[in-house]
Amino acid sequence: MRRVLVVEDEVLVGMLVEEMLQELGYAVAALATHLDQALSFARRESFDLALLDINLNGKQSFPVADAVRARGLPFLFATGYGSRILAPPYADAPILQKPFSLEELRLALERIGS
Repeated sequence: MRRVLVVEDEVLVGMLVEEMLQELGYAVAALATHLDQALSFARRESFDLALLDINLNGKQSFPVADAVRARGLPFLFATGYGSRILAPPYADAPILQKPFSLEELRLALERIGS
């Protein structure tokens, strides 16, 4: 079973994402709700891919994406802001527009090869 690092500052949204991932056959390796915790998990936890909310209580999760990328693991941004929030070197990163459905999540995960 593929393990996902979920970074989401809204606890209820994180729980919903966790349920959706489980329904799709994934396990949540860790759920981070703030940037420092997310960075720690990205560097130390065992996971296969990451789903990253971009805005974490006013801080952006790009350092977490860097840590995931440094490990050679795929990630997917989730945001309500659309792709305009992505600046280089993230402009080509896969993005999932919030709110998203189970099917949209499934398709996004397929796009990153998980």
